Amino acid sequence: MTTSIPMLLLYTFVMAAVTYLIRMLPFVVFRKPIKNRFIKSFLYYVPYAVLGAMTFPAILYSTSHLASAAVGLAVSVILAWFGRGLLTVAVSACAAVYLAEWVMVLL
Repeated sequence: MTTSIPMLLLYTFVMAAVTYLIRMLPFVVFRKPIKNRFIKSFLYYVPYAVLGAMTFPAILYSTSHLASAAVGLAVSVILAWFGRGLLTVAVSACAAVYLAEWVMVLL
C-alpha cells in the first residue's frame, strides 16, 4: 500500500504539532518554579518509567526464545543491582543470551 504525498505531509505535520505541544505545554502551564515535593519527585521519575516501559517489551521479544531473554534480563538486573557499569552490564547480558541460545540449540 502506498501513501500519497499529501497524506505523508499531513502525517508529518500532525507528528510535529504533537511533539511541539508536548514540549511547549510545560513552559506555558508552569511559569513559576515547582515547590511541591510530590510533584517534583513525580516529574523526576517520569523519564525512567517511560524508558522502562518502552525498553522492557523489547528485551523480552528481541531473542528467538523467551527463556534466553529472561536469562539476559536476569543477568543485567543482577549486575546493575551490584553497581556494575553500563558497558559491563550490556556485554554480560549479551553474552548470557548468546550462551543461553547456544545451549537451547544443543538441547
